Amino acid sequence: MESAVVYGSQFGNTRQIAEAIGRGLGPEARVLEAASFSPSQLRRGSLLVVGSPIVGWKPLEGLGAWLDALAPGSLDGVRTAAFDTRVKLFIHGDAAKKIERALEAAGAERAADPTWYYVEGTEGPLLKGEIERAEAWGRSLAGGQ
Repeated sequence: MESAVVYGSQFGNTRQIAEAIGRGLGPEARVLEAASFSPSQLRRGSLLVVGSPIVGWKPLEGLGAWLDALAPGSLDGVRTAAFDTRVKLFIHGDAAKKIERALEAAGAERAADPTWYYVEGTEGPLLKGEIERAEAWGRSLAGGQ
C-alpha cells in the first residue's frame, strides 16, 4: 500500500508525531511537510494521513491553505486519516476534525476517526508515550488496508 503522512508543524511536535506514524506505516511511507506534497502523487487505494497543531481553533495556517487548495475529487479513491497536536489542559479547537472535513470534501474515504496527541505546553514537549501511541496508530492504519 502506498502511504504518505503530510503535516504542518510549528515547534516540531507535530513533525515528531508524523514521523512516528510514518514508522508505524512501514518503510515505504513518505513523511512530508504539506508545502512539499501534491495529492496528484497518490493513486486510488493510497493512504494519506494529515496532521497539524491546533492554532487559533484550527489547523496551522500553511496546512490550512494546502487543505483549502484541494480540488473537489482530487482525493477520490484515497483513504485518509487526520490528527492534531494539542495542549492537554486546554481544548482550544479541533484541527483534526477540520482536516478530516476538508479531506472528505476533496473526495477522500475515511480510514480512521480523527485522533490527537498531547503536548505539555504550546511549544511542547510531547507528553510521555505519545510517540509510541503514534507509531501504534500508524501500524493499525497499515493493517486496515
